[in-house]
Amino acid sequence: QVQLVESGGGLVQPGGSLRVSCAASGSISLLNAMGWYRQAPGKQREWVAAIRTGGTTNYADSVKGRFTISRDNAKNTAYLQMNSLEPEDTAVYYCYTGIYGKIPSYWGQGTQVTVSS
Repeated sequence: QVQLVESGGGLVQPGGSLRVSCAASGSISLLNAMGWYRQAPGKQREWVAAIRTGGTTNYADSVKGRFTISRDNAKNTAYLQMNSLEPEDTAVYYCYTGIYGKIPSYWGQGTQVTVSS
């Protein structure tokens, strides 16, 4: 059984920065991708970023240049560094892992990120 535990969410002012983390436990040896989705109230869940085992990254256009995804394979942990945050970034951020290009296999519980003055 794979479990993803997220941390680091909270309240930040517009223009500020925040880093959220996702620690994976269990066997994920065949899962080559980790990433993040987000969902704001009243909106559909949208994909944010993904990273493969080798380090290749991809981003949604809405966050490219502001967000950076990374991973520490030894710690089975993924990170999302969020800079220049805007109120539109307010959402619950969900970590996932799975096969790149496929529907995610496992999800974290979500962590709330609120951008407000």
